[in-house]
Amino acid sequence: MSAQTATASAPDGPTTAQATGHFTYAGWEERAVGPGGTHPRLAHATVTNAFSGGIEAAHTTCEYTIVYVTEKTGTFTGMELLDGSLDGRQGAFVVEERGSFDDEGSVYCTFEVVPGSATGDLAGLRGSGAFTARHGEQSVAYTFDYDFEQE
Repeated sequence: MSAQTATASAPDGPTTAQATGHFTYAGWEERAVGPGGTHPRLAHATVTNAFSGGIEAAHTTCEYTIVYVTEKTGTFTGMELLDGSLDGRQGAFVVEERGSFDDEGSVYCTFEVVPGSATGDLAGLRGSGAFTARHGEQSVAYTFDYDFEQE
């Protein structure tokens, strides 16, 4: 277990753990979808991130669909493939992300493991997490609560 993990057992359930750490944006490419010019408007973003801490993934693959309600506010959904390790266990998994952003540039996001998407030593992974990215931050803190399906 890494220094970024805490564990707890439910009375009659699986042991849950919480991984924490940080990620940085390694790349962001956004393009308008549709006619644009007015609000609401749609955009698509291809993003790469680098995770450290409980989740170690040097180069993730992420796709977002974004709705701009105003010039600076809106919501998004996306899928992100994390290939690396979770508290020392090797494999890959996908998270579905949902979030919003405000007129000050802060991003609020929750994410959940897509059932059945985990591979390798991470097979059976279940979990959810969250992050808040403040405008101008280079490194964003995340939390991820998880367990594994009982066999």
